[in-house]
Amino acid sequence: MTEFEAGRAAVPIGREEESDRILRCLDVRSGPQGMLVLGDTGTGRSLLLRFAEESAAARGARVLSARGWGGEEPAPFASLHRLLLPALDVPGTFPKDRWSVLRTGCEPGAGAGPQERRALSAVTLALLTRLARTNPLLVAVDDAQDCDDASLDVLLSVRRRLTDQAVTMLFTACGEGPPSGVPADLPVLRLGPLSPGAAARLLDAQPDAPRGRLRLDLLRQAEGNPLAMVDLHRASRVGAGSASAPQVFASRLEGLPEDTQRALLYASAALREEELRIVMAALGTDDLTVWTPAEKAGLIGIADGRLAFGHPLVRAAAFHRQPAKLRQRAHRDLAAAVGQGAAYRAWHLAAAAIGPDEEAASALERATAVHAARTGDHFASAKALEQAARLSGNDMDRARRLAAAMTAASTLGDPEWVRDLYAEFSRVDRDPDLRCDAACAMAAALSLLSFQREAFGLLLDVWRRSPPRTAPASFALAALAAAITHQSGLPEHRKELPHLLDHARRTARETPGSGDDRADHSGRVTPAGHTEPVGPCESPGLTGPGVLAALEAYASVGLDADARGGSTARRVPVPPSGPLDGTGDGTAPPTRLLTRASVAYYTDESEQCAEMYRQASTVHGARGAWGSRVWTLPNHVDTLIAMGRWPKAQSLIDEGRSVAVVHRLPLVDMDLEALEVTLRALRGDSLPDIPFTSPHWRSVNLGENRTTRARMLRASGLHALALEDAERAFRHFRSLFGEDGSPLVPFLSPRSVGELAAAAQRVGRKEEAARVLGVVRAGLGERPTTRMTLLMHHAAALVDEEADPERHFRLALVNPEGDTWPMERAQARLHYAIWLRRRRRPLEARAQLTAVIEAAARLDARALADAARGELRATGVADASASTSTERLAELTAQQQQIARLAAVGLSNREIGERLFLSPRTVGSHLYNVYPKLGISSRHQLRDLLHDS
Repeated sequence: MTEFEAGRAAVPIGREEESDRILRCLDVRSGPQGMLVLGDTGTGRSLLLRFAEESAAARGARVLSARGWGGEEPAPFASLHRLLLPALDVPGTFPKDRWSVLRTGCEPGAGAGPQERRALSAVTLALLTRLARTNPLLVAVDDAQDCDDASLDVLLSVRRRLTDQAVTMLFTACGEGPPSGVPADLPVLRLGPLSPGAAARLLDAQPDAPRGRLRLDLLRQAEGNPLAMVDLHRASRVGAGSASAPQVFASRLEGLPEDTQRALLYASAALREEELRIVMAALGTDDLTVWTPAEKAGLIGIADGRLAFGHPLVRAAAFHRQPAKLRQRAHRDLAAAVGQGAAYRAWHLAAAAIGPDEEAASALERATAVHAARTGDHFASAKALEQAARLSGNDMDRARRLAAAMTAASTLGDPEWVRDLYAEFSRVDRDPDLRCDAACAMAAALSLLSFQREAFGLLLDVWRRSPPRTAPASFALAALAAAITHQSGLPEHRKELPHLLDHARRTARETPGSGDDRADHSGRVTPAGHTEPVGPCESPGLTGPGVLAALEAYASVGLDADARGGSTARRVPVPPSGPLDGTGDGTAPPTRLLTRASVAYYTDESEQCAEMYRQASTVHGARGAWGSRVWTLPNHVDTLIAMGRWPKAQSLIDEGRSVAVVHRLPLVDMDLEALEVTLRALRGDSLPDIPFTSPHWRSVNLGENRTTRARMLRASGLHALALEDAERAFRHFRSLFGEDGSPLVPFLSPRSVGELAAAAQRVGRKEEAARVLGVVRAGLGERPTTRMTLLMHHAAALVDEEADPERHFRLALVNPEGDTWPMERAQARLHYAIWLRRRRRPLEARAQLTAVIEAAARLDARALADAARGELRATGVADASASTSTERLAELTAQQQQIARLAAVGLSNREIGERLFLSPRTVGSHLYNVYPKLGISSRHQLRDLLHDS
């Protein structure tokens, strides 16, 4: 359960925060330390304690350790004797007159009364203090609940009396609360279940780590318990069906009455959400005392009409330790229980089936559709449909159910499971419509796994061999192809898109009931219709007003520009929407939300893009569907970063990277890692010299994943700028464009043209950057987006020698819509201020710089703020951060101070003028000069400054 080295100690996977707290506890500079680590069986208490021991030893500390005696009944002071024994051989650390006390106290049959405990406490305190004089000391006690009471009492007494700051005492204990006698002032570190991402990393670290459905099944069964994860995986490798329970659980299970063991079998066979009354009905009894022995043994708990196992391994062991015949009988009894729901009945009948059983398969297929719509549990749906396929009596039904399982697995967001299902599907495939369905799901999976050429080739092949026959399927296929094209950035993919889109439009015209608004359609909605523009989804996602229009808009984004070799970042029609993009009941189809959000992302409609993504995230998050969101998550994060919503962006990065680990999505993880480096560089956080160390960067072919490469290049450029390496930054930004200046990725590369120009100006490569700017400008045509218009003016002001820099700076700043992208606007202001200062116009430069400082404060962009303050000092303004408000006010003239104080209390320019017999224009002019001197840019800041003074 270890991942990387900290000194010489391996940090347990998923316990990084807990390990940091342990390391702080080992810091001898903060005085005597102590801590109790609490956790359930298998949560990693002992491993964390071993980490502490290894870390302490690596720091040169002496380690004394002991652990509880398990099922044995220890003699008084036995644990203490085991702890101190290694120290007794250290010369000069134990006075001879203390030997008799320790020897007598630890002999068999010795007393353990108050007098003996006080004597041994004094001896132990003296010994630990003497040992700590030469080296820091760690006292580590594992499983304190199993130590003898006398030893634990002595050690806790010593802890209270310790004054030597070089001694640390760590205890671990099993359970939710501290053992008896532990004082309330002892700090407690509680170990809960691992996070989903950490649990997945732990499972991936095991030999022959599973993938697909088995992997997700193990993660669900283990419930974040590390020991359960390892044991369940080990059992699955040897085909045992389940791990054997740890000895503490095995002895409790074996000692239970037979009727209680039978009851536990039925409880473990039931699904977690099934109610206790169903289990009781299957058992044929209403006597709750059957559970009493298991409750007393701490194996189960009953509350609110439900039964819960105390540990995941108990559930597994209670089921698999029974013969197969009894397990089958349990499932059949649960299926026949009075009041059992149709979905659960079908699931239990399928679990009890041995070979093909069409009746069970049909019931499971029907129940799954209802259950998925009600609960949104796509994992259970995909698993049930896969089981139904295996129980099918003929290849046609098996293929249909496998295609439906692929759709559910795609909606869940697990491409490896889809790939496994596709391999089974290929062996029984006969229906051309189903072949199209499966190809869409498989292509989406391949794309998420970074294989863009294979994904697009599969779509193209199935389109040529078995073109979809319905409008939803045709537009979905075209939109999925567009999504793959946007990710690959390959010209050969863009070349094929118009043909796919033309076919979809032709199919829509020829399909009865399909109008020009693409709002209604009839005919069979096949699972190909489960494919959203950004990945497969359920068929309801392709119904509803405006969905097909949105799919068409997404598939056609940038096609005209691509035909000219240009960029998608230009104004194009966007499907209309209501106030909240909702239907009549106030909700919007998820497909339309994600599709419109994606169109808005590519056309720089950032406000609309962020809102649509937010709504779609709410819908998909509530339904547990990551399949569509993982495609759009990097775009969502990129939008939030551009809009200055950095805390939300970081939150999505953390959430998305956890999901990427769980579902093994290398490309998503790489995109989010690049965006995280981008965000940290913009903030001015400390960064390593090499920002990208994930193994994915060595295994993924960036040549067919140009969007990911573009994000990595931009992040690397910003990282280099943060390290003051302008030459390296220029190389990275320049790599976003070809030798001829054409963008590597049509919709991403042009957005970095301003950063390229800034780096080029610093390293004397302005002419080269100007050539790239010219190609970008030509590619965008006559109607570029507002954002690209502002960025091109910014870049032209920096590198276009034939242009008027001030005109371009002003054009880059004049449009109020530019406030949508605050960091880009602040960088333009900073460069304009530098240009003004170098032309001896310090007052104008100060006005721009104060606005930059204000924006940097809102964004928490520390590097930008530092650069602006440096320029402000260069204009002759004292460092606002290094002077007090009183000192800054003293720099003003008497009249300026008077005007500033009146403005701070809320008077308008006219009111101030009336009091001081000045015109409002003169008052405004004074304030214009006052703000830069004070290092502020608004009356709100002026009020705060005068309040502080």
